Amino acid sequence: QVQLVESGGGLVQAGGSLRLSCAASGRTFSNYAMGWFRQAPGKEREFVAAISWNGGRTYYADSVKGRFTISRDNAKNTVALQMNSLKPEDTANYYCAARDSRWGRFDVKGYDYWGQGTQVTVSS
Repeated sequence: QVQLVESGGGLVQAGGSLRLSCAASGRTFSNYAMGWFRQAPGKEREFVAAISWNGGRTYYADSVKGRFTISRDNAKNTVALQMNSLKPEDTANYYCAARDSRWGRFDVKGYDYWGQGTQVTVSS
């Protein structure tokens, strides 16, 4: 079992930045690929970014490529999502997820453990 706790959400103006963090506990963190997803009201949960077990490979949704950066620190059992040049359409609840594999995936069903989410609101 892996427990995930997100932090760092908040209210920011368009063009601003936020850094989300996810702390993991439970099983060996470096065994898991990690991902970030988001869900806006009335919409399905969607893929944002993922990172392989050792940070050597990253994956991004087209909508965030060039603006968001995912990273991980296996010594601290954390994964982060640096979000720059935020847009109102980035407003959503952001979820951290762990996948029992070394490599990330783009789909919600590919992940085994989820955090409770942290709200990001971008004002225009």
